[in-house]
Amino acid sequence: MRIKRPFIQQTKICFVRIASILTTLFALTASQCAVAQTGNPYPTQPIKIVVPFPPGGATDIIARIIGQKMSERMGVSVIIENKAGANGNIASEAVSRAPADGYTLLYNTSSIALSPALYKNLSFDTKKDFAPIILTTVVPMLLAVNPSLPVNNVQELAALLKSKPGLITFGSAGIGNITHLAPLLMMDQLGVTANHIPYKGSAPSVMAVVAGEVQFDMEPMAVGLQFAKEGRIKPLAVSTMQRSPALPNVPTLDESGMKGFEVGAWQGIMAPGKTPPAIINRLNTEISQIIALPEIKDKLLAHGAQVLGSTPEQYASYLDSEMKRWDKVVKESNTKPE
Repeated sequence: MRIKRPFIQQTKICFVRIASILTTLFALTASQCAVAQTGNPYPTQPIKIVVPFPPGGATDIIARIIGQKMSERMGVSVIIENKAGANGNIASEAVSRAPADGYTLLYNTSSIALSPALYKNLSFDTKKDFAPIILTTVVPMLLAVNPSLPVNNVQELAALLKSKPGLITFGSAGIGNITHLAPLLMMDQLGVTANHIPYKGSAPSVMAVVAGEVQFDMEPMAVGLQFAKEGRIKPLAVSTMQRSPALPNVPTLDESGMKGFEVGAWQGIMAPGKTPPAIINRLNTEISQIIALPEIKDKLLAHGAQVLGSTPEQYASYLDSEMKRWDKVVKESNTKPE
């Protein structure tokens, strides 16, 4: 039987179309393979790390140490931007509204776990608007007094506070900050009180102790360590269960008669919510390796900071537990923000 020519022509056209489709699919697959081999190009532009407190404080010092090494390893500039105010909430709000592309990060402290308990009308949701990347360090709190104060240990400070009710002042980095709540916890356990004078950051608070504007404070060791070594403040105790290698002769509060007392100023890095998991994991990997470097550990220890490290999931779980812990403290102390 003779096949009609139109059918042959149609068949040829069909083969041409199939070949064209196959060629397109092959090219697309090859392109996808090439992308998979080269990997995500992130980062291709400067990364900004927003620090919620002024320059010179514990958070700022440690963020800059990590940021500098990130720049060296990731091949882009890492810019530290200090955006102080409202117990860290101004910086947190700014980062929560930033594009979720990995180029704006928040170097946060434990204040981010305190804010939901302190502020009823936050413009951001700590759990929904941020993607935890990694816990970086914990900084022991250093209880220190002005050298002129006639006390040399925690019990002598407690006795002085009892003998002069309402006359002794203590400083902090701001109302509702851990540097405010930790001394309140300590004094509650000791059964004493003192007048609170808030400052805009840890560095100004420590300087107030040095100058005698306030008699004592409990600030992150990263801020007070050098002043303690120089004798410009008198260290009485550290807030962690173990003594700090940075000040091995200074006892813990637990050793000073306050059994079980433990508070640390922890720090971490977060990104805006909905940041792609691939970017979160890349940052976690890089920063995990950075804080594990002996040279970085030594620099952090020189400022009284101890390396933590975590997965994003571990950080999220820890953040949840801290939010519950400090919600209880804030309610029991009836602390109100400014």
